[in-house]
Amino acid sequence: MTKRRLTILLATMLLPFAPAAARASAGIVPLGGPEAADTTIVVDKVQVTAIKQGLVLRSQPVAAATLGIRAIERGRLASLKSLSQRIPNFHAPDYGSRMTSSIYVRGLGARIDQAVVGFNVDNIPLLNKNNFDTELADVERIEVLRGPQSTLYGRNTMGGVVNVYTLSPLAWQGVRLTAEYGSGDSYRLRASFYDRPADGFGIAVSGYYTRTGGFFENSFTGRRCDWERLGGGRLKLQWQPGSRLRIDETFSISTLRQGGYPYAYLGEAIRDGERTLLESGAIGCNDPCSYERTTLTNGLTVRYDAGRYSISSITSYQYSDDEMTLDQDFTPRDYFTLKQALREHALTEDLVIRSDEERAYRWLAGAFGFYRHGTMDAPVRFKRTGIEELILKNANGNPDLVYTMDADELLLSSDFRMPNYGGALYHESRYVTGRWQLTAGIRADIERTELRYHSLADMDYALSINGGSAIPMRASIDETNRIGHTYVEVLPKVAAMYSFDEVRNLYLSVARGYKAGGFNTQMFSDILQEKLKWKMVSGLDYDEPDIMSYKPEYSWNFEFGGHFSCMDGVVRGDFALFWIDCRNQQLTVFPEGQGTGRMMTNAGQTRSLGAELAVQYSPWRQVDINAAYGYTDARFVRYDNGREDFAGRHIPYAPQHTLSADAVWTIPTDVAWLGDVVVQAGTRCAGRIWWNEQNSRSQPFYALLDASLRIEHPRYSVDLWGRNLADGRYDVFYFKSMGNEFVQRGRPRTFGVTLNIHIQK
Repeated sequence: MTKRRLTILLATMLLPFAPAAARASAGIVPLGGPEAADTTIVVDKVQVTAIKQGLVLRSQPVAAATLGIRAIERGRLASLKSLSQRIPNFHAPDYGSRMTSSIYVRGLGARIDQAVVGFNVDNIPLLNKNNFDTELADVERIEVLRGPQSTLYGRNTMGGVVNVYTLSPLAWQGVRLTAEYGSGDSYRLRASFYDRPADGFGIAVSGYYTRTGGFFENSFTGRRCDWERLGGGRLKLQWQPGSRLRIDETFSISTLRQGGYPYAYLGEAIRDGERTLLESGAIGCNDPCSYERTTLTNGLTVRYDAGRYSISSITSYQYSDDEMTLDQDFTPRDYFTLKQALREHALTEDLVIRSDEERAYRWLAGAFGFYRHGTMDAPVRFKRTGIEELILKNANGNPDLVYTMDADELLLSSDFRMPNYGGALYHESRYVTGRWQLTAGIRADIERTELRYHSLADMDYALSINGGSAIPMRASIDETNRIGHTYVEVLPKVAAMYSFDEVRNLYLSVARGYKAGGFNTQMFSDILQEKLKWKMVSGLDYDEPDIMSYKPEYSWNFEFGGHFSCMDGVVRGDFALFWIDCRNQQLTVFPEGQGTGRMMTNAGQTRSLGAELAVQYSPWRQVDINAAYGYTDARFVRYDNGREDFAGRHIPYAPQHTLSADAVWTIPTDVAWLGDVVVQAGTRCAGRIWWNEQNSRSQPFYALLDASLRIEHPRYSVDLWGRNLADGRYDVFYFKSMGNEFVQRGRPRTFGVTLNIHIQK
């Protein structure tokens, strides 16, 4: 390549970051007018409600996407899962139930226990991942920050943070109503009232109810198995007695009842003589599968502006009571069932002091503390087939010793107490000199987590020796134990950013991420089985394997990115290149053979590298074209489970590609009472997704087509919409249990109509 060609290439790559005058001198003529409001990259006009992050994320060294209220309503974004693929390398598959809030970002993520992404609503952090999948009503904006945010947000944010901000009664007053009906006999109802009864005081009351008849049929019962009923409400009070003080109080409650877990069996048909119990590819559970949840959250935020600095206190109480019921073999055979009931209380306090943002040197300091206490009952009931196949069959290895059991049911009971508490001190400094912005931060985090458990099982059986008479015997387990771990973490971050102007910059950042360790409570039924079998065969106690705990996960994230705008705002966007070195990555695995539980284990070392690009193109005032693409190559560097070495293979469940693209055309009707006609069409894509560490099963790249026709008026809107219009067939989840394979299919083609009414004072 000649020197002249290299110069032209470099100039072309950097041109989007150049000031307008430089671009004009280069002969670049804009296709449109001035920079328009952008609901994907640039936030709509909102109140400044963020405390740790500034409102304009494009001026910070972070890969972020912001969705404003218009994009949220037009896209009918009602939950975290609806953001999947719309954000580069952000994948939140919809499977199982609302309890399974699995999120994967840049190759990081896990199916159970600790989250890889933090989730905050009006600055209140939700600590329990089971509560992530809930209704997002009256949302003003959503921010998705990718990459480790551990310095400011702490534990379980190594993949990023999702910040949700709801509408303020100080900014908007009136009534908001929503009614929606769609495929699967699904409907959604919302009603909200916003008022400002006195100067500086606002009140908002909102309620919602959603119902879904379901899309997947249980062939054993002939009924839909993924039905759902979700209802809740929120009370929000805001008081701003002067220009310096603001107090926000938010109380929310929700209750959920649903079926769920529509896992289709793969393999040869299961038969009972001449009768077929379950065909391959069908769903067929003979015992109930359901999930129930009640949550309550109360948050108090107090902010005071002292001029040279501001101080904020964020206090919350969170209560969660949920129960998962599973036919755990997911077939019509009588193996075993699980009922897991968890009740949890949590308290959090975050104190943040922040300097004046107008100075060259800016700083932020904070102290965070939390306390969680959960109690869980997880009884596993073995039915007749499970007793014969999983216990007696394994015990009867010696023909001279024959074990029999008359009972049709065996209860393995486990009760858990799980206190978890911790604290942190953190600081971030930012220095602006000329076009450069230098950032350095550090967090010292300490956490204590404990598991106190009581396991109980009684099994009456009979033993025949050399064909003799059966001798009645009993194997009993009654154990109490306690496990605890203390973790001390130091989480640094450094970044440098060069700004061409307010919206064009390049940055380089290095940050450490951290995801907490925990305990494998869902392996206790397997451990109790082994203990019973050992007592039957040898009369000795069974030494528990070292699988009760799993370690924290750590990562170093190296990132180069930037935000750009060219042609006077006609084209806007951001990009990022990243490389992640991860140690002890947490993986959810099922035991080999006839194991009945699932457990978290740690891979020795993994690495993830990739790229992200988000672009909005607005050639005319009425047309917006958005595209977001993410590429991730996530592989094991060192992971050997004792049976197989997985080095070089892809990490399961994290998609290699995510892609979304949509075009919005707003057509003014010039009829005052009608408003505008908005035509929107797009696609959401993901894949390839590997389903296991062996990389022997995978979901190829798939694309889903969506479209909508909207009548949009300041006081109302009507949407006719469709999703997965080509009725694409794809899988969102795969697992293997007891030697059987299962998948959950993605939702089929759906249609619906949505009515919004906004009566503003």
